[in-house]
Amino acid sequence: MLPGLTYPEESLKRLAGELAEQFQGIFAAETVERYVLESYTGLLRTSSVKAHLTTRTARFARERLNALGQAKGAIERPVPEVLFVCEQNAGRSQMAAVFTNFLSGGAVHVRSAGSMPLPELNPTMVAVMAELGLSLDESFPKPLTDDVVQAADVVITMGCGDACPIYPGKRYVDWELVDPAGQPIEEVRRIRDQIRANVTEMLAGLGVTPAA
Repeated sequence: MLPGLTYPEESLKRLAGELAEQFQGIFAAETVERYVLESYTGLLRTSSVKAHLTTRTARFARERLNALGQAKGAIERPVPEVLFVCEQNAGRSQMAAVFTNFLSGGAVHVRSAGSMPLPELNPTMVAVMAELGLSLDESFPKPLTDDVVQAADVVITMGCGDACPIYPGKRYVDWELVDPAGQPIEEVRRIRDQIRANVTEMLAGLGVTPAA
């Protein structure tokens, strides 16, 4: 373990051990430990429900380590990597990620993040996605980190301003979309449908035929 670092919860120590084994030969145990603690701290800042924090930390840290490995060329990138970024990661970027996963049928790998993430998802957004049979039960707001930007082939921003780091060789696209926060459900449905249309167009540009 890194000198001077302590685990605030025993479950995080177990998680670091599991991830160190999973990424053995790619990252040193110290790197994995640092990522677990950084991921936990990043989610703790905005989390309103501590009950799921360790589970979310596990998913967030694993995703970040995968992204770092891809960026360094140590982990294969079999499909295009798309990153959606909005300010709160509670509405627009989450809808875009779910649509991309569904419509691409796995032909694109997607991540989402926020420059200033909220504690939880926008409930109206969750409801209008459920109308289409699309669940966000596994989704939660995540802070934007350099590793996921470095791993992306395409970075799509939605009103996060200059918060997204710029790296050469990346394709950056900005979607001008109304923030669904505080909007009536009819407006959130309109935003949802616009995002679906944008995702369909994006997939076509990547050579992916969207699912019906």
